[in-house]
Amino acid sequence: MTAPVFVVDAVPPKGRFVLEGPEGRHAVSVRRLHAGENVVLTDGLGTGAAAVVLAAEGKDRLVVEVGDVTAEPEPVPRITVVQALPKGDRGEVAVETMTETGVDAIVPWQASRCITQWRGDRGAKSLAKWRATAREAGKQSRRLRFPEVTDALTTKQVAALLATADFAAVLHEDASVGSAALATAGLPDTGSIVLVVGPEGGVSPEELAVFAQAGAKPYRLGNSVLRTSTAGTAAAALLLGRTGRWS
Repeated sequence: MTAPVFVVDAVPPKGRFVLEGPEGRHAVSVRRLHAGENVVLTDGLGTGAAAVVLAAEGKDRLVVEVGDVTAEPEPVPRITVVQALPKGDRGEVAVETMTETGVDAIVPWQASRCITQWRGDRGAKSLAKWRATAREAGKQSRRLRFPEVTDALTTKQVAALLATADFAAVLHEDASVGSAALATAGLPDTGSIVLVVGPEGGVSPEELAVFAQAGAKPYRLGNSVLRTSTAGTAAAALLLGRTGRWS
């Protein structure tokens, strides 16, 4: 079994280190780690270090011996998923599975057909949940580099993001709009890929037009129609395989 991952503000150099606070409490009181077990410390930004537990002290102090620090290079091409806001807890489900799959950035999008609205305190709390989900899923999937979860964007802001991408796609199952198969699309070896996942009601014609002006074409995954909370994960897996990042 691979070593559990714990997040620190900055990965310490080789030598003795004490993991405290919520992460230390989780290691000692929840995971019940003991001397001799292996752990990984990471800042979630691509830097990490393997460590060996020396002792567990009290309820929230884990004493470890840190080994060599490693820096994971940024993956290429970078894959960003623009995720329309789903209903209920499906947003956290989408973030969790996309993080486990290997997405590099997740952009919440307030699409015109979204039933869920992020406004005021509710929006701030929902965004905090998405970010906390990405952090925990990053730890669970043993990642050293957790995905960035940005502030929610408007359609105009998403279009600006798409215009900067080396490959921009909008998932759209309606064959009448001339969508091509994502499985055969030409993909860049480097740079950035931005993928838009619409809400349950689909991307509106007006939004498709705005995104087309930004250089994003409509693509489909297959014959079946996926829910918005699973489409991003399925598409990301396809892209990760096709770009060689899963090789």
